[in-house]
Amino acid sequence: MIYQGSCHCRAVTFEVEAPETIVAQDCNCSICAKAGFLHLIVPKAKFRLLSGEQHLTRYTFNTGVAQHTFCKTCGIKPFYVPRSNPDGIDVNVRCLETPIPSLVIETFDGRNWEANAAALRHLSKS
Repeated sequence: MIYQGSCHCRAVTFEVEAPETIVAQDCNCSICAKAGFLHLIVPKAKFRLLSGEQHLTRYTFNTGVAQHTFCKTCGIKPFYVPRSNPDGIDVNVRCLETPIPSLVIETFDGRNWEANAAALRHLSKS
């Protein structure tokens, strides 16, 4: 299924291919908990930026591997390249506009990231 998504002001739009039943991770790490990011990690080939690349800015911290992307206008983070899956894209399910037929939310212990990150690596594989 193809899902359409955007930031709040719609300056950044994208689409992502994912199953009808989306399994998303709710992470409790310092950045995800504060931002309310709900994770859908997919291979890069299943993600397409439709518009707004010039409206994106990046933020990195710690190892610098994760490339957090934010809209310069509204500040929303609709997707990013995650440290756990640098070969994939992590889409914020809360930024999807296409209705999701079925959503399963799993908790992810990102506070203990080093011990748990390997559990996510399969998500960016085709």
